[in-house]
Amino acid sequence: MALNYVWIAFFIIAFIVALVQLIFFGNTEIFSDLINTLFDSAKTGAELSLGLIGIMTFWLGIMKIGERAGMISVFAKGVSPFFSKLFPGVPKGHPANGSIIMNFSANMLGLDNAATPVGLKAMKELQELNPDKNTATNAQIMFLVLNTAGITLIPTSVIALRMASGAANPADIFIPSLIGTFISFTAGMIAVAIYQRINLLKLPVLIFFAIFVGLMCLLYFGLQGLPPDEMQTITGLIGGLLIFSIIILFIAYGAAKKINVYDAFIDGAKEGFTTSVMIIPFLIAILVAIGAFRVTGCMDYIVNGIGSLAAALGLDTRFIPALPVGLMKTLSGGGARGLMVDVMQTYGVDSFQGRLASIIQGSSETTFYVLAVYFGSVGIKNTKYALTCGLIADLVGLIAAILLAYLFFG
Repeated sequence: MALNYVWIAFFIIAFIVALVQLIFFGNTEIFSDLINTLFDSAKTGAELSLGLIGIMTFWLGIMKIGERAGMISVFAKGVSPFFSKLFPGVPKGHPANGSIIMNFSANMLGLDNAATPVGLKAMKELQELNPDKNTATNAQIMFLVLNTAGITLIPTSVIALRMASGAANPADIFIPSLIGTFISFTAGMIAVAIYQRINLLKLPVLIFFAIFVGLMCLLYFGLQGLPPDEMQTITGLIGGLLIFSIIILFIAYGAAKKINVYDAFIDGAKEGFTTSVMIIPFLIAILVAIGAFRVTGCMDYIVNGIGSLAAALGLDTRFIPALPVGLMKTLSGGGARGLMVDVMQTYGVDSFQGRLASIIQGSSETTFYVLAVYFGSVGIKNTKYALTCGLIADLVGLIAAILLAYLFFG
């Protein structure tokens, strides 16, 4: 229901603000701009969904091979000690466990094209365990919130944009971004655990955190000092090798199990096509609301209000120019990327504001987009407290990014 109220609020607030601009400021173009934005956002939503068809068709075909061959079950057994604590409602050995870990792995490597179809596959498998098909289960909420606060080990795209903008050391935001995304992930997990009364002080959960901290240290010492272009080459190689290895592994394992690999692929591909089409109305709904909220200047009013409050409290206000990136990232990844570039161009790519904008972009996720796509793919309308927990993770991550910027860059 949270998305329902937010959706209504976006439109009502946008309408009121547009009326104020027309009546008191004589902005006669505001409503034409608003209508154009609505139509453009609807078109974008359809194009994004249709753009997923190829990726979804291919990946769910590969996943179907792994499922029939039993490879997904192998993945599930390997991660069941940890995920059984976070997803107590999912039976051990259930295919959803394997899909969830593959989704998280792809997100950690920044492989969005691989993460989305595997994540949608996980949602579909979790939906099979759902007794009320219109209402999100605890497992689906936990999965969605962890996805919106997903850990990204290396923000490759942000580093690339910083390099293109002429940064002295484009990868200098690597460590603070990594820490920021980890804090956001932890905040999301704790928020959902409180709602669901899950005890996180269990050995498998603590081991997971220890392994991840160790992995962060390994990445830090392994990549520290490398030129940015070499770092991008290495991370790209790791991601590409991992994904293609999984594809070959699934196909080879399926052939060894003597299943009809081609037929399995076609069956999964059909599911991918259906899922992509099903997403369209949900994605359009949220994008047009976000577009209306943004074009009327509501985002600017929020940022200016926070800036005034910070100044009144005597706080350092250098973080204010980068704040729109964090607020926009919750609504639109592309919009946040554009704002990040604008901050870097306005204040300098190596300025405090430029670095902060990069950290925010590299350590946060598009919560509304993820909720609309993932819940929409299985037809869930009552998302319960998923949005609340997702926004908590976003807020904690944004605050952490600001503090980390001051800690690392003064």
